[in-house]
Amino acid sequence: MAEERRKRATEAFFGRRHGKRLRPKQDAALTAFLDHALLKLDAPPQDPAGLFAHPVEQVRLEIGFGGGEHLLNEVSRFPATGFIGVEPFVNGMAKLASALDEQGGFPANLRVYNDDATVLLDWLPEASISGIDLLYPDPWPKKKHWKRRFVNCVNLDRFARVLKPGSRFRFASDIDTYVDWTLQHCEAHQAFCWQAESADDWRLAYDGWPGTRYEAKAIREGRTPAYLTFLRV
Repeated sequence: MAEERRKRATEAFFGRRHGKRLRPKQDAALTAFLDHALLKLDAPPQDPAGLFAHPVEQVRLEIGFGGGEHLLNEVSRFPATGFIGVEPFVNGMAKLASALDEQGGFPANLRVYNDDATVLLDWLPEASISGIDLLYPDPWPKKKHWKRRFVNCVNLDRFARVLKPGSRFRFASDIDTYVDWTLQHCEAHQAFCWQAESADDWRLAYDGWPGTRYEAKAIREGRTPAYLTFLRV
């Protein structure tokens, strides 16, 4: 049944791909970064660890990394882990490229994909990923647009297929309706179990959490972030 739903689903990308025009230095940094790190979805790999320039012990995925604050922090904290960052928004990818340009190099444990994450998920081998982060995704707050939210039964099937048993799907948002939506969808999915040891767990940021500019804005505007972790059973 899960396989049939995946085959039936043809997702459209909702949202902007371009924002402000890039400055020449940003554009040059982005071009150099993509030449180095962009994944081309040719023949699917038997093991995504082979996608990296140097050996890695496991591979994690971050979908919609925005300006890249969290992704860069994790790449630095876990050099033996390979990270695939997905961001279709050109300006977000450019921010990450500029930050790396300022640091003077591209990490060997980072690859990126600049298109629809569902295509990448379908390309990856079964039980090959050790963690998925979906942090502050577009909430589509109007009820008529909720069907556009990335968390849905079809994409949870995709997550369940690529995640190794015992690995984690982490979701953060400051929008109450999306937090509730995600809890309900994950609790209804037999492959996921919410990891919460106390009533306040959802208020506690993840270990090593660097914060993001979007999160800081949400807090200034009086919205409370929620940090959910689901185990792939």
